[in-house]
Amino acid sequence: MAVQPSAPAADLPRVQAGGSPQHLLLTLLGDYWYGQRAPLPSAALVALLGEFGITEVSARATLSRLARRGLLELSRTGRRTSYALSARAAEVLTEGRGHILSFGTGRAQWSGRWTVAAFSVPEDDRSRRHALRTRLGWYGFAPLYDGLWVSPHERVREVTGILTELGIDRATVFTAELAEGGPVGGHPVKAWDLDALRAGYERLLAAYEPVRLRWRGGRIGTAEALVARTALMDDWRTMPSLDPELPTELLPARWPRSRARELFVELYDGLAGLAEQRVVQVVAEYDAALAALVRSHTSRCHDLPG
Repeated sequence: MAVQPSAPAADLPRVQAGGSPQHLLLTLLGDYWYGQRAPLPSAALVALLGEFGITEVSARATLSRLARRGLLELSRTGRRTSYALSARAAEVLTEGRGHILSFGTGRAQWSGRWTVAAFSVPEDDRSRRHALRTRLGWYGFAPLYDGLWVSPHERVREVTGILTELGIDRATVFTAELAEGGPVGGHPVKAWDLDALRAGYERLLAAYEPVRLRWRGGRIGTAEALVARTALMDDWRTMPSLDPELPTELLPARWPRSRARELFVELYDGLAGLAEQRVVQVVAEYDAALAALVRSHTSRCHDLPG
């Protein structure tokens, strides 16, 4: 008998997952199937998505789409259909996981130097303009002015590689320090909307503080833990794309990033065992041997299971 989807408690945050069941499934596989390449029965994956209110029709469409994108590999044994993470998906999850779980851990004192990329791409070359901006954003750059992007970290090698790969010749990369006495309005930190960043951290804190109180009081079960932990990971993963871990020296007093990090670590690690139990329960309904391979991982464990 298949596991029935359980309704999460009303006060638990809902999984955002970018509105995409595809992203949700990859998040689940990254959190509980990390380092495993064995295929999971499609019925088990459908049941896992059902924990989040996703219908069977939508879940099966999600599996098909991920397979077409080359992120899942389809296999059949008799009448049983299974899916495994592709090598490409495993690589993406490994890179993304390390980036997300290490975010907000703090850095050494800032050197005061900026990496600056100045470039010119024709307006009608929209595909390369979009690719360049997307890649620069991934490495923590933001546009100070049109065609002038900055990062407070050492990123010369990365940005040079991007420009070379995209074939953008009209470009210059250099490191610089802010000249004393320059116009206040031109400070490079203005490339980021600090008010919006603060609001993002404050929203995360407000959303998950009630969850933390419930967890500390022992009032969250396995199904609720799975939903809450996945929602938390989904929210936390967006922060590195918004905040390139701006140095403390550039930030206003009482910046909320460290408090948000503390909450994330406490809940992500604290709910791991309960959430893992729920995934084991779901997978065991379809394959007990595979259920024994389910593992959750904490913020302190970045290595693949041996």
